[in-house]
Amino acid sequence: MAQVNTMKLKASNKQAGRKIGGTVCIFLFLLILGLFMALPIYLAVVMSIKPVEELFIFPPKLYAIEPTLENFGDMFAVLKSNQVPFSRYVFNSVFVTITVTVAQCVFGSMAAFVLAKCRFPGCKFLNSVIVIALLYQSNVIYIMQYIVMAELNMIDTYMALIFPSIASPMGLFLMRQSIGQVPDAMIDAAKVDGAGLFRICWQIVMPNQKPALMTLIIFAFQAAWNIQAGSVVFNEAYKTLPTVVQQAATSGLARAGVAMAAAVFMLVPPIVVFMIAQKNVIETMAHSGIKE
Repeated sequence: MAQVNTMKLKASNKQAGRKIGGTVCIFLFLLILGLFMALPIYLAVVMSIKPVEELFIFPPKLYAIEPTLENFGDMFAVLKSNQVPFSRYVFNSVFVTITVTVAQCVFGSMAAFVLAKCRFPGCKFLNSVIVIALLYQSNVIYIMQYIVMAELNMIDTYMALIFPSIASPMGLFLMRQSIGQVPDAMIDAAKVDGAGLFRICWQIVMPNQKPALMTLIIFAFQAAWNIQAGSVVFNEAYKTLPTVVQQAATSGLARAGVAMAAAVFMLVPPIVVFMIAQKNVIETMAHSGIKE
């Protein structure tokens, strides 16, 4: 009996050792992957605090020999020297970003609900079109978009920045896949109680789609914040911050430090939004499954 217990103890110790070894390997792999993904952010920050003469040292250094914040001061000085105040560019970017993000969430959620839970002629065809649309970038249809916006007199207005970005195949596909997991019995029960489609969508289905909505907000905000529409907006009063920063950064090698500082400055808002939204995604993702 004692020999059997000893063998069982050895077997359990081997299994425990394998589990610990596997956990350590996974941890090391994730640590290396995390460091690799954080490297571009680190390099962007380091390059932004380097003097201009250090930016062209070869081989490049992974640290700043004489760190300085002059690049950020020069960036704000360049932007303030334009005809429009710097606050105007910030307002344009914030307004366009919030409008596009909210519109994507609202229209994407409603369209995804119809495609996932309503049966009508051509439903499967439209779902196939959405999947195919994921393969194409906006550059493919850019000329057609420009022609349509020109015919609608949207050039040089906020609408030229907002309307093309509202329709997002990725956001629609994400919401449709998430809403498709909602059991039909829940929707049928709501219909029996007299609820219409609009009420079912926003009061029954959407409260259970918090992880998908948070993920959509992250994607939509990042894409909208980086909108550069220099070819459809020529009035300085309507230009967004990325467009103006790009113009300042492409003014020659003397402003290479300004370009690096601008890259870090533009990186901050998406990171903040991601840190706020990803907490909700992680907390609710494990409890988002709905089963009949």
